[in-house]
Amino acid sequence: MILQGWNMKRIKKWVCLFLLIIGNFMGNCLWIRAEEGQGPGSLYASSAVLMDGDSGRILYEKNGYEPRPMASTTKIMTCILALEEGNEEDLVTASSRAASSPKVRLGVTEGETFRFGDLLYSLMLESHNDAAVMIAEHLDGSVEKFAERMNEKAREIGCKNTYFITPNGLDASVKIKGKEKVHSTTAADLSRIMRYCIMESPERENFLNITRTDSYSFYDGERKQNFACYNHNAFLGMMEGALTGKTGFTANAGYCYVGALQRDGKTLIVALLACGWPNNKSYKWKDTVNLMNYGLENYSLHSLLDTKLPDREEILPVKNGQSSQLGETACTGITAGEAKDRKLLMREGETVRVVYEGKNVLEAPVKAGTRIGTLKYLVGDQSYLSRPVYTTETVEAIDFYWCVEKVMERWAF
Repeated sequence: MILQGWNMKRIKKWVCLFLLIIGNFMGNCLWIRAEEGQGPGSLYASSAVLMDGDSGRILYEKNGYEPRPMASTTKIMTCILALEEGNEEDLVTASSRAASSPKVRLGVTEGETFRFGDLLYSLMLESHNDAAVMIAEHLDGSVEKFAERMNEKAREIGCKNTYFITPNGLDASVKIKGKEKVHSTTAADLSRIMRYCIMESPERENFLNITRTDSYSFYDGERKQNFACYNHNAFLGMMEGALTGKTGFTANAGYCYVGALQRDGKTLIVALLACGWPNNKSYKWKDTVNLMNYGLENYSLHSLLDTKLPDREEILPVKNGQSSQLGETACTGITAGEAKDRKLLMREGETVRVVYEGKNVLEAPVKAGTRIGTLKYLVGDQSYLSRPVYTTETVEAIDFYWCVEKVMERWAF
């Protein structure tokens, strides 16, 4: 009844006008948010992270904690475990499972042998799936056992949303107690794994040497056939200071990439997941360069120990402690202990907060040098440096003899 007398043309006109007003309003809101927000602008990747490689601090993230398939970026974990646990001079025999691996592959045949160290170049330069299976089976007897090792290492280095099923990153899923688990990680976890590979692992130099090699050739174990590998990490030639990286692609994962750069005293790590599908192969390079430049241009190194300490009394009261006079509260001085300075990449406008966590009142007796708290240096809600806080004086507990002495001093006065 309300629409009586209205024709459809007039209704459509008013609906279109309403939608136009709402669209302009939303567009303005989005524009305001984009202006107020700080970031590298639009990215092609569905998930992305920019990390400070030295501290592990995430400088920027877009859906950085959302689990997604990661394709052959998986192989950085396979490689670092192979370097840490394997012997490069071992001979590795190809199983039927390795020989039946899908492309991209070295093309091994069952029973064929290879030097373990050569397979690492096959793994990282050409991203050969059969090489990954051979490495896994050689180290742990099966792909499944090696995946357990991968998951254990992921937990060890702080990855909370990563689950490995294969050593090569091919799409895979398993059911565990009725729940489906997918071969996946997050951009945040992937950047943590890369950070471990280049900053923390005892084999970090070997990892970098392999992944920065332009080309490598080797023979099979019987020297019947020669194989050539070429590095397909185009980022190495795109920016000054490009350090390492690994590409990946599957139908489910899309194009993926994780890479690192060192310049001007900064180490930056970029992780990208679902960064386009076929016909968009270059998106991952554009996003990587975009994020790296954002980090270089907007973040500078800040020494945490240069931060002004919070204003507070440098003494603490001591209950039931001996003081110089009767009725006076006993006190002890406090001091912050030494700590190794830490430099953090920070953006203009960011601040470091120093927070004291510990006792504010002590109970006698107290000895000099007793640790009573901690100074924490925080950026946002994350602590990046801690310093112990100690007492500087000894305060004995009040006893009968001290009371007598103080009473006599008062009477004598």
